[in-house]
Amino acid sequence: MTAVALTIAGSDPCGGAGIQADLKTFHQFGVYGESVLTLLTVQNTVRSTDVDYLPATFVMAQLEAVLEDIPPQAAKTGALGTREVIEAVGAKAAQFSFPLVVDPVMISKHGLALMAEDARSALKSALLPHAYLVTPNVHEAIAITGLDFLGPGSLEEAAKVIADLGARNVLVKGGHLMDGATDILYTEGEFHRFSAAQIDTPHTHGTGCTYSAAITAGLAKGQSLLEAVSSAKQYITRAIQTNPGLGHGQGPVNHLALL
Repeated sequence: MTAVALTIAGSDPCGGAGIQADLKTFHQFGVYGESVLTLLTVQNTVRSTDVDYLPATFVMAQLEAVLEDIPPQAAKTGALGTREVIEAVGAKAAQFSFPLVVDPVMISKHGLALMAEDARSALKSALLPHAYLVTPNVHEAIAITGLDFLGPGSLEEAAKVIADLGARNVLVKGGHLMDGATDILYTEGEFHRFSAAQIDTPHTHGTGCTYSAAITAGLAKGQSLLEAVSSAKQYITRAIQTNPGLGHGQGPVNHLALL
């Protein structure tokens, strides 16, 4: 049986992030990819200038069409944009029979807001309680938890706070910290560390999308959470190391990186 994964996220016209990155990653993992579009952006590797949010009714019509015909074995969310979309997706996620990975995307690589201010509370109350895994970076973890600062020694604290909001598992990504790319997975009351060398490159556009998509693909194929995170961590590290050097700014990673 062919494994199927679904992404519910926004569009990146230059192909490095969003649903484009997710679908490329699914394909690289040998998983059939489906997508539900939530918002459109105007961006490339050097600028992000505009975003257009799709109505929640249209987003849910897409989701219903997918679920009734080709239901996935795992799904992920990326940029959801508005409170209405987050609440609608959260209500539907309560009925999912498959794991949902929530990548709480709030801003683009160049600072364009991809989540309305009033949507952040909805993220915590309406969506996180239905997440199998939440994958915030340091900045997103601060926004969700309200903590003033996160250093290497406080990623565990942030993971616990997010888990208390209802998420079953939490992966706090430490790639934005200066002392190394170590991620903390909090699952079943225990912490697991996934480390890689810090890579000095500007070509990191779409790393969060790609990483969470790789985890989702692994879950769709029946991997355990630890297996899925481990293989995804190796993949995103290789994808950054072998980036194609495209664009004049913060370019994309290599979605064709070997598994």
